[in-house]
Amino acid sequence: MADDASFDSSPDVLNSAAQGRLRTIIERIERLEEDKAAVMADMKEVFLEAKGEGYDVKILRKVIRIRKQDKAKRQEEDAILDLYLSALGEI
Repeated sequence: MADDASFDSSPDVLNSAAQGRLRTIIERIERLEEDKAAVMADMKEVFLEAKGEGYDVKILRKVIRIRKQDKAKRQEEDAILDLYLSALGEI
């Protein structure tokens, strides 16, 4: 790495207010990462529960993805998919 005289890695680069704000931002992100991990663990449990009751987890994930889409966009994509499959003799 080349030396750059304009870059000073000493802690004096940021004033105390900026350092405090940076610390706050980093701590918030860390808390959100912890929350995200907890939510992911909860989702995994729910999918395992669904699988235990005989549901196809792959299909459940697809249903969730589809429900997130705009209805008109989904219908357009389905029509194009049907067109392509029909052109290939698949349907």
